[in-house]
Amino acid sequence: MKKYLLAVQFDESAPSPPEADVQAQYARTDQVTADMRAAGSWVFVGGLLPSPAATVVRPADGTTTMTDGPFAETKEQLGGFWVIECGDLDQALSWAEKCALACGSPIEVRPFADAQWK
Repeated sequence: MKKYLLAVQFDESAPSPPEADVQAQYARTDQVTADMRAAGSWVFVGGLLPSPAATVVRPADGTTTMTDGPFAETKEQLGGFWVIECGDLDQALSWAEKCALACGSPIEVRPFADAQWK
């Protein structure tokens, strides 16, 4: 089984939806996650705080610098993700469609590298 990252692309410049809409979105994404678990595809899921909560650590000439927030100035940021296991890309894309409909945001599908880390 191959692992895939289903990354939620969140537009931080968009106005916040009403709380009732947010709760409905949570219920839909919780259901998709439950369906993934039942199908044996689920590995991990996580939501992220907005990008201003991030700290970026960059290497340079044997030292590091730390800055607040992301380096790229863009409206779309990583808002959350699922890690799943599927037999092939088509299965991963099928889950991504369900995730996109559930959370109302674009989903980037990216396979994990096949390298064996030891």
